Amino acid sequence: MKPHFPFAPKLLAAALALALPAGAAWADIKIGFNVPSTGFAAADGKSALEGAKLAVAEANAAGGVAGEKLELVVYDDQASAKEAVPAVTKMIEKDKVVVGVSGSYSGSTRAAASIFQKAQVPYVVAYSIHPDVTLAGDYMFRVSAMGEVQGRGGAKLVQELGKKNVALITVKNDFGQSLAAGFKDGAKKLGLNVINEYEYGMADRQFGPLVSKVKADNPEVIYASGYYFNAGPLVSQLRAAGITVPIIGQEGYDSEKFIEIAGPASEGTLVTTSLDRDSDSPVTKAYLADYKKAYGAGSDMVAASSYTATQVAIEGLKKTGGKGGAALRDAIAAGSYDTPIGKLSFNDLHEVQKDLQVQIVKDKAFHRHSVIHDPVLLAPPTKAK
Repeated sequence: MKPHFPFAPKLLAAALALALPAGAAWADIKIGFNVPSTGFAAADGKSALEGAKLAVAEANAAGGVAGEKLELVVYDDQASAKEAVPAVTKMIEKDKVVVGVSGSYSGSTRAAASIFQKAQVPYVVAYSIHPDVTLAGDYMFRVSAMGEVQGRGGAKLVQELGKKNVALITVKNDFGQSLAAGFKDGAKKLGLNVINEYEYGMADRQFGPLVSKVKADNPEVIYASGYYFNAGPLVSQLRAAGITVPIIGQEGYDSEKFIEIAGPASEGTLVTTSLDRDSDSPVTKAYLADYKKAYGAGSDMVAASSYTATQVAIEGLKKTGGKGGAALRDAIAAGSYDTPIGKLSFNDLHEVQKDLQVQIVKDKAFHRHSVIHDPVLLAPPTKAK
């Protein structure tokens, strides 16, 4: 895979303009992209769309696929299954996309997956982590580590920190439940002690009673799932209560918005994620530089994962000469990819196995803390299992 195509910033800007989702007449090969452009997840949606647009822009600037240009057909799913179903149905039946990419959350992505599978249109998922996505069928692919794997990685991080007694805080949705299941499985395998487990709702921003209970538990470390918009207030209130133990979050924290919302309380927060801002990888460094030139800000995990998912789809299209269906499914499945979020290949369930990056908030920015490498603990499921 050649995921980067160096070119001048002016050319990049022009290519990005051409990558806009409005139905450009010259576009020949259509890539569907469902993303939460509005609603509670709009900030993540903005990042996801920027990553996808950059991948399409770079491919078009380098000549497109089989002499044809690529068009990104974008539908707003509001991170809602109810909105995702008609959106992806339209992109398949009306727009005739040859491949789909999810830049959205698990609820909407799970709903979309069965539709793409039934239509036999390959679907590459950026950062949705629920296990049901790839279980929808053999046209599904995921470039991020699934939730249970990330949860087990969080347990491994607790062990590597030399801690044992953990308070578990879980957001009540697919994301949180998948992470919690994986964490508890990893904790059992590694001999950790989950002192107590607490849940909160997606709309919650005030955590006084929960914080008081966690403080009374006196844990050595806190593993708390959430997104930047609820994790920010949660971490801030935990610190304001005088709780000083390490807090481990996940890729939902991986946004500059988290640091903005939590403020000084964000310092020292650990995040298991896919993107290493301090990576020595030429591919990652080039991506981060290209993203900064294109958008004037640093990339988050959502943008990098959406860029990667889109590029995986494009690399498959290059192999098939722009054709979709079973040929594209098989081409994507057989590929090996060097991407901004690591070197990827798919197993028989079309899941990836890779190391987990651990970032730490330091001086108001994400930086490398460590890398979790455990091929056994981080192994994704396969069809055989």
